[in-house]
Amino acid sequence: MEPRLTADLRAALVFILLLSAGSSDNDLDLRFCGTWRHDSGALSLNVNLSTGCSEISISAGRSSLSIDGQITARCSRSEVIPLKQLGLDSQEETPFCLYWEPLLDQLKLQVGGKNLSLCWPSSVQGHCCTDLSHGPNAPEANYGIINGTIKNDFITNKTREAYKFIAASIDCKALCDQQIQESTQVNVDPAVGNVQHPCAHSSEVDMKEGFRGRNVTAPATKGRPAESSTTVHLPPALKTAAKKTSKVVCTFFNKISLFQEGHKGNRLFNDVVGITVENEVIANLSEPIRIDFHHDVIPQHYSKKCVSWDTRKDPLLVNWLVDGCETREKGAKHTECLCNHLTYFSVLVQMEPRPVRHLLALTTITSLGCAVSVISCVAVFIFLCRKSRRSKEQSIPIHMGLVVSLGLLNLLFFFNAVLGNVGGESLCVWVGAGLHYTLLSSFTWMGVEVFHTFWLVHMVFSPSPKACVWNLVGFALPALPVIILAAVGDIYGVREVVPSDDVYNPYLMCWMKDTPKALLAHYFTNMTALAVLVISGLVMLFLVYRKIRIRDEWRQNHVAFLSIWGLSCLYGTSWGLTFLDFGPLSDIILYRFCILNALLGFFLMLRFYMLDWMRKQAGGSTLGSTSTGSTRQHMLQAQEKS
Repeated sequence: MEPRLTADLRAALVFILLLSAGSSDNDLDLRFCGTWRHDSGALSLNVNLSTGCSEISISAGRSSLSIDGQITARCSRSEVIPLKQLGLDSQEETPFCLYWEPLLDQLKLQVGGKNLSLCWPSSVQGHCCTDLSHGPNAPEANYGIINGTIKNDFITNKTREAYKFIAASIDCKALCDQQIQESTQVNVDPAVGNVQHPCAHSSEVDMKEGFRGRNVTAPATKGRPAESSTTVHLPPALKTAAKKTSKVVCTFFNKISLFQEGHKGNRLFNDVVGITVENEVIANLSEPIRIDFHHDVIPQHYSKKCVSWDTRKDPLLVNWLVDGCETREKGAKHTECLCNHLTYFSVLVQMEPRPVRHLLALTTITSLGCAVSVISCVAVFIFLCRKSRRSKEQSIPIHMGLVVSLGLLNLLFFFNAVLGNVGGESLCVWVGAGLHYTLLSSFTWMGVEVFHTFWLVHMVFSPSPKACVWNLVGFALPALPVIILAAVGDIYGVREVVPSDDVYNPYLMCWMKDTPKALLAHYFTNMTALAVLVISGLVMLFLVYRKIRIRDEWRQNHVAFLSIWGLSCLYGTSWGLTFLDFGPLSDIILYRFCILNALLGFFLMLRFYMLDWMRKQAGGSTLGSTSTGSTRQHMLQAQEKS
């Protein structure tokens, strides 16, 4: 009994201290956290909230977590929410936190890493509930809440069925004014320079007959000039769209931390504006609403987009989307948003990683190109197999090795998105490692093509290495770094590629993870191999050009172009475009990179078939040889002439 009495006294002491701390100043909010101990079956969230000011309780059992109470000014909610639909797993312990912001009438639950808005934020009300004090202790149980804390102050490690908090009603407007007046130092968010205050401000506009539009400006905020306040322009089309009422409410929120949800690399910039018409859903306006956001200068390597949170589609999860909004940059400190619907609006800044523009178009181009390349590689492989029966050119096995590795690379990349979304992390480890191996193998075979051409050009009378040597280099050597990285662990898995137009729905692929260790491995293996390949390929192209440009056939433009273009495909020099992906030409470089490298198998097929056709047209001369073996013949003839 003595240890239990000591624990109860300690818990009571915590609450006495909390109450004494709030006796002189109003305790503005509630932040209660704990761990929900439950069964491993289906879980649910029971919400039962009503307006008034009395109490709120958080209870937990074998399969449900319940939030019940009467503390809100405008929010009423009664429903049972299956947690499975939110993507939450059914482990036996789930951490959670409940946040109550009385000045905004907002109640938010964070459970299993998901942030659920049980009550949406609103402007300052007449009265609100604050000074929440702990009620009587609930009995212990096998299932319930353990490790309860209030604002990081630990209560007890015992499993309680419920926690109850008693509320007191106060004048919210007076409290809000008091908080602003007592803030001698403005709270600035160092990440992006936001000025945050605890209260929201609403302006109601009555759209009478003959309404021609109106500008609504947010109240001036301490620490910011009046001309930098957010301004909303309500168009005349809004009057026509509103059928039931003529009143529209614009609410300006400065405390944007309440809306910071979703991808870790995204941050809201400055204010959030809520525009509503009571009991009506308004969308697809013929004339958009214009919102002018003024902010600090955003670094050039960050991108910004006008976004909105559609509470009809996502009533619980804050999900910022660019749908229905157009972004116009009016200056380094001014962004204009044109939106055709009513909801919450803000400017979203993409911090890290930088989002990819035109991701859907680039993905479509790459997928189609990979499909064409796979078919082309199969055709080239069959062509080379037939040719090897009637020709003993030493370059044929090298071409076949390149075609095989390139075909496997395109095949894995074509199915990558499906495997990334369906297979999960465990499958993506294998797919990512396989994709990395085929990429390194393709680079290695392209390097072998470069080296083999160098051998033919500068070591004319020396026999080149046997096919088994090239196979060992092209297929076995790339496996070594992949095996080492797989043994190190935490390198391969699901990788998120964030599109600029929908940062909350990233593209999933199986590749190297977005971690410092995986990034280091990427630079040491892929980028190093690519740099060596591109440099050696360009040097080899120059050397080949100098050696055979004096031949009569090269005076024909189409022959010269076909030779250089064909060797470029073999040497993989088009991969060098990845080093040019910066600056104003970034979009053009990305498109060319995707087109050229996704269709590399198709270009190789064209090269082999075109040169074979030219050889037949020339009556079997060396002009149209289908491989770099023709280079040896060019060199021999050049030496005979000399």
